Amino acid sequence: MLQMRVLVTGATGYIGGRLVPRLLAKGHQLRCVARNPDRLEGQHWPGVEIVRGDLENPDDTTRALRDIDVAYYLVHSMAAGQAFRERDRAIALAFGEAAERAGVRRIIYLGGLGDPRHVVSKHLVSRQEVGRCLAAGGVPVIEFRAAVIVGSGSASFEIIRHLVERIPVMIAPNWVNTGCQPIGVRSVLEYLVEALDHPTAEGIYEIGGTDILSYREMMLHYARIRGLRRLVLPFPVPKPEFSSRLVDLLTPIPFSIAQPLVESLQTRMVVRDDRARTAFSVKPTGYDEAVRLALTRLEQDSVETTWASSLSSLTQDQPEADVLGSHEGMLLDRHRRRVNASPAHVFQAICTLGGEEGWPVGNALWQLRGFMDRLVGGVGMRRGRRHPRELRIGDPLDFWRVEALEVPHLLRLRAEMKLPGRAWLQFEVLPDAAGSRVEQTAFFDPHGILGYLYWYSVLPLHRFVFPGLIGALKKQAEAAERS
Repeated sequence: MLQMRVLVTGATGYIGGRLVPRLLAKGHQLRCVARNPDRLEGQHWPGVEIVRGDLENPDDTTRALRDIDVAYYLVHSMAAGQAFRERDRAIALAFGEAAERAGVRRIIYLGGLGDPRHVVSKHLVSRQEVGRCLAAGGVPVIEFRAAVIVGSGSASFEIIRHLVERIPVMIAPNWVNTGCQPIGVRSVLEYLVEALDHPTAEGIYEIGGTDILSYREMMLHYARIRGLRRLVLPFPVPKPEFSSRLVDLLTPIPFSIAQPLVESLQTRMVVRDDRARTAFSVKPTGYDEAVRLALTRLEQDSVETTWASSLSSLTQDQPEADVLGSHEGMLLDRHRRRVNASPAHVFQAICTLGGEEGWPVGNALWQLRGFMDRLVGGVGMRRGRRHPRELRIGDPLDFWRVEALEVPHLLRLRAEMKLPGRAWLQFEVLPDAAGSRVEQTAFFDPHGILGYLYWYSVLPLHRFVFPGLIGALKKQAEAAERS
């Protein structure tokens, strides 16, 4: 296989972020274009050229496509509001024309499966329309069309996972009986990578797994794999918006993304042309195997990419505030403060929490929580910490473990106590005109009704401990700054 100069658009997204390392492993010369390249700083992609660019800007598109052999088009505007179809069409037309002028030999695109004669969802209509717009520029296009993509962190899988985990008896819309041919994310990536080995391939390739299931069957299969007893009862729901609101409430997927996805679920998405099976060497897996692989990734905390980066939220214009609510399916308790100290001093104070020194506010409550955890077989507070002032990723810290550490800006602790859900405590620090801004957030991903009951039962303690904690860190950092 010849080494190619490849452009990947959408590298910050779910598929693009997984595709790049696989193309690197094949020895290709890669360039990624992103509106915010900072979001790719944490990726370990040696030799990849990352350029800043917005595909709505013709000059940026021209620069990104310069000297490129093959371009992957993996962007969409689904979360951009009701005008996403018009925006997607305009960007795709401009990209196809710019690719032709730049001498690009091929465009590879991932779209949506469904018989065009019966597709009514704006989302699916747009995905198929984008493929036609890209081809209108004159560059040959390989368009893979897929239905539900099953993988850890994908939007479709997260909807199924959260609904099944949280609702024992589900009164679901009639669309749960619609037929679908889900495909594992690994198979999708294999198709995308192998497309570079087929220089004469062109046109639409419908791809799917080995199983054709209704969405109800997909949820029941998931429940069986997880050892859960679930009942899904179809019921005529007057508007898809009601289902979208339910998805927004009970899963991490926000309404802006849930609405077009739910609308597309009313369309039968089954492979009608098996050209992909004969033209490519990919051997797709069954639905159950794809689910098991996704769950294994989740259990091992080895998810490559997700549908969104939901744990990073601090921005330049956020004032001091205390927020109690939910964000993309997670319950949260967030506190923001301005600190008259440098980020280094603030972060130093954060990194001294726990261990033998204890917690600066409500230490007795922290110890009580640890004792209760030990009573039910948890780790409790007995582990302490490795060093009184220094932290490394993977370090235990009482009943937490350091999951992310970016000195002096980010510390995220993952709870390892016994919980009806998953919990994190995160600190973010950014420079400010007066010194720094710090955001402290407790995130909780509840599992079922017990998870919600737990969260609301401990909220009275949170309202005492967490405001006091960020206040104590503020005082400690300011004192260090003065001295």
